Amino acid sequence: MKHYRPARKRVEVSVGESVRILRELQELSQNQLAELTGIPQSTLSAIENGRVNLGVERAKVLARALKCHPAVLVFPGWEVPLDAAA
Repeated sequence: MKHYRPARKRVEVSVGESVRILRELQELSQNQLAELTGIPQSTLSAIENGRVNLGVERAKVLARALKCHPAVLVFPGWEVPLDAAA
């Protein structure tokens, strides 16, 4: 990681936006993600649009379906200090 250089431009994303981005990167519709998780499509829409809080239990279920760590969803703006990444 010695040659690691942080991006010049950073974009802040909300919890809901991180769910939507990961879902879209995996080419899943809200309906498909609803089927995978058991979370109603209307709830997924509300999470993605910031009308409903994600919560820890939903984060675990969504992370399993989206193949990521729950912290990626719960803390989308988290930055690892460069000295800790080595």
